[in-house]
Amino acid sequence: MYKGGALQPLENVQLEESQQVTVTIGDPAIASQDLAGYFTPEEWAEAVHDDISLDEVRRALSTISGSLSEAVIALRQER
Repeated sequence: MYKGGALQPLENVQLEESQQVTVTIGDPAIASQDLAGYFTPEEWAEAVHDDISLDEVRRALSTISGSLSEAVIALRQER
């Protein structure tokens, strides 16, 4: 949130005092479609410890029908 000339996080963040960060400012409607909003910070922290291999990811993705280009085309047509 932007308030009083400063950006203030809406949730507690695990940062050290005076730690520099990079902030990306975007359209809230688009940002709400980001995956970060689907998971809590605790779930993201737990996911760091997931032991999933690249081969497992490739096998899982190979079962998805269609293609990324088809998905992009479909989204553009919906607009």
